[in-house]
Amino acid sequence: MRVAVTGAAGFVGGAITAHLREHGHDVTPLTRREWDITAGPFDLRVDAVVHCAALADDTAPLGQAMLVNRIGTRNVVASAAGARIVHVSTSSVYDAFVPSVEVREDTPLPTRYLSSYSESKAAAEGELPTDAVVLRPHAVYGPGDTTLLPRVLAGIRGSRLVLPEGARVRHTLTHVENLAAAAALALTGPAGVYNVGDDTDVLLSAVLTEFLARRGRPDVTLHSIPYRAAFAAAAVAERLQRRPRLTRYAVSQLGLERTLDLTRARELLGYEPGPTSLVGAEQW
Repeated sequence: MRVAVTGAAGFVGGAITAHLREHGHDVTPLTRREWDITAGPFDLRVDAVVHCAALADDTAPLGQAMLVNRIGTRNVVASAAGARIVHVSTSSVYDAFVPSVEVREDTPLPTRYLSSYSESKAAAEGELPTDAVVLRPHAVYGPGDTTLLPRVLAGIRGSRLVLPEGARVRHTLTHVENLAAAAALALTGPAGVYNVGDDTDVLLSAVLTEFLARRGRPDVTLHSIPYRAAFAAAAVAERLQRRPRLTRYAVSQLGLERTLDLTRARELLGYEPGPTSLVGAEQW
């Protein structure tokens, strides 16, 4: 199949490009060098588009996030008439103010958001045709990750890492290879929205402790701050700083349960994800 991948120079787009090529697809990788998706439609002559390009920054101004994530998606749709569209969205479109406990795809989306990223990605889904496939992964990690675990590492002070509730909450993490496999299945699977993640939920604190050990930092210990206190501190930081290191969005992602129901992807796409794996983490 002839497949274009937007955002192919990024962590997720690069992994999906490599996976599709390994499985025999004729892939056209698209980066900003070939096409700035905010500039308007592009002449795409392919059978499918996997749309990974996005502004994944929870501190970005809302207008900028909407330009890239919503208008950019609109331009992708306009460029792909007749082609299958596989849109890589995010579980961040679900309500960040409350825990997500085995959340299903038919859960109504919120009317308020904690970040421009979440709001603009939800808006982007509204630009898609009814025959598109939407993938909603949570906490994508793996070799090449430049956001999730590196951001956690940046919070280490000496041998202490202070996290909301000590990160003693359950999460459905998503290894980038599991997401790439879901994208490949979505090329020919039924249209619709699908949660994507690793095979089983994990305790986030346990994963972070193992990751730190594999990165040569077994000395680092996790310390807890009450969720409400962390959330309040983040609200103050957002008021005082243009790009705060601590945001309410980040607190909500680390301090509340974020687990996904994967039944729909398993049954309709034939999705068979592997478990959470930190093999090779010391090389990330």
